[in-house]
Amino acid sequence: MSRFKISETFYLDEQPFQILSGAIHYFRIPADDWYHSLYNLKALGFNTIETYIPWNFHEVIENEYDFTGNKDVKRFIKIAGEIGLYVIVRPSPYICAEWEFGGLPAWLLNYRYMRIRSSDEEFITKVAKYYEELFKILTPLQIDKNGPIIMMQIENEYGSYGEDKEYLSKLKELMMHYGVTVPLFTSDGAWNQCLRAGNMINQNVLVTGNFGSRTNKNFNNLKIFHNEYSKKWPLMCMEFWDGWFNRWGDNIIKRDSDDLVNEVKAAIKQGHINLYMFHGGTNFGFWNGCSARGNTDLPQITSYDYDAPLDEPGNPGKKYFKLQDMLKKEKRDIQQYNPKYREFMEINNIEISEQVSLFEILDDISIKTTSKYPQTMEQAGDGYGYFVYRTSIKKEGNTENLRIVDARDRVHLFIDNKLEYVAYQDEIGEKFEVQLQSEQPLVDILVENMGRVNYGHKLLSNTQCKGLGQGLMHDLHFVQDYEQFDIQFAKLKSEHFQKNYKKGTPSFHRFKFNLEETHDTYLDMQHFGKGIVLVNGYNIGRYWEIGPTLSLYISKSLLNIGENEIIIFETENKEISIINLKKKPITIDNKTYK
Repeated sequence: MSRFKISETFYLDEQPFQILSGAIHYFRIPADDWYHSLYNLKALGFNTIETYIPWNFHEVIENEYDFTGNKDVKRFIKIAGEIGLYVIVRPSPYICAEWEFGGLPAWLLNYRYMRIRSSDEEFITKVAKYYEELFKILTPLQIDKNGPIIMMQIENEYGSYGEDKEYLSKLKELMMHYGVTVPLFTSDGAWNQCLRAGNMINQNVLVTGNFGSRTNKNFNNLKIFHNEYSKKWPLMCMEFWDGWFNRWGDNIIKRDSDDLVNEVKAAIKQGHINLYMFHGGTNFGFWNGCSARGNTDLPQITSYDYDAPLDEPGNPGKKYFKLQDMLKKEKRDIQQYNPKYREFMEINNIEISEQVSLFEILDDISIKTTSKYPQTMEQAGDGYGYFVYRTSIKKEGNTENLRIVDARDRVHLFIDNKLEYVAYQDEIGEKFEVQLQSEQPLVDILVENMGRVNYGHKLLSNTQCKGLGQGLMHDLHFVQDYEQFDIQFAKLKSEHFQKNYKKGTPSFHRFKFNLEETHDTYLDMQHFGKGIVLVNGYNIGRYWEIGPTLSLYISKSLLNIGENEIIIFETENKEISIINLKKKPITIDNKTYK
């Protein structure tokens, strides 16, 4: 049995231990690829891996827990230990991480009077039920029980959100109640306002900082803060930002490799480091987060490449080797290895097999509810992806005025299956005219949740409730009586493609092909508009023609020897008869990341 403790430095089995850690999120990498990423971290010369644990990933539906398959965090931690890596776990209810709602479950929004990330007893009760399940997995993996976990975080950057010390104390009490014995820490921006609001220093909880530049200044701020409370603690950057995330419609953000290496060098001379990210991976499914600038939400893209030392698939780039060379010079006794590489394949001109319109199979692939007035996605379903709201109106004249009020985030309105209106965010709410043909036209409103805000004051805002809010207005009155369809893409089956396809409607396009061997690849999305892609039933994420990425990464672990299927759900009426698989990613200007 080993022991890890905090004094003037970190000690592992009574010997001084410098933490050289990298962030790898198991939830952004297919389970079959975990070993590859973890091995490459060890090969760099690092000794520790850090990961968040997103609550919403494991409890999509309230009281239904899933820690299997790609969600098997126990297996991930065990693989890390077998490779020889120690593990820092950040299991806090909120994680930020550019993840949907910062890791908070969407169903929390149904509790209208509950204050999240606070000592509100109702919120603590929800956390406690989740922690009861989570820590059954984590506590046996602690280092004093012969596991690899050496530290755990209480909350994440709480000083950038609140100062409810009772809340932090309750989280700590829950963790200890459920068996946590390893040292605990908080992490905040390394300036006084954040450190004061988010610390638990009076309860002897280690204070760490998050930054990616001005290392000497930030470590000095941290040291002064420690000294103010007479703490002689090690200096640790819990998130050393080596790149950045990207948003739809923006340019890809990069960081100079030499600048990064110089700052990391300064950090390891003074203290301890966790590179955020070491391997970013992919925001599969509907798990991307969203930034906020003023009243504008800025959803993040599917790729979480982050310009990290390992690229999106997990291959080492320029930063990796420059860091490895620097470490070799600074740490003469460091153990390093040659990294592993993933191979790529290219297949062109895969022809379409079948296609079917969404409205033809909507009943078959949705969970349907009815209500007098529209319910939010959280009230009527799981809160993610796409909903269709169906109602009807009465024709009074050939031209009628309609208005969609309080919908999030993007809407398509159809009259008798004909597209009449598309709007996004602030555009929604404007009056528009439609031409009516039938006496009682059928109205379908397709609403896409583009991702909930993951950071800042908007976590408390009702703007994070998605779907059709107040409803559809016809002339000056609100329409009532709705059918609501929570689209479940996992319900899509081969027989659905025997039904009709109608141009101009949201549709599924199915491509089938055979493989004699599998390798990683990128699906070229340059000629599509907007939607998602399913590879052998697995949702690999969103695409959008505004970029900056115009391809989607496909891991070989998602492909089969023999028959494979790619289904593209396209909402912008693009007619494509072939798809291409490429060896390199594609951006808006057709240049690769590297």
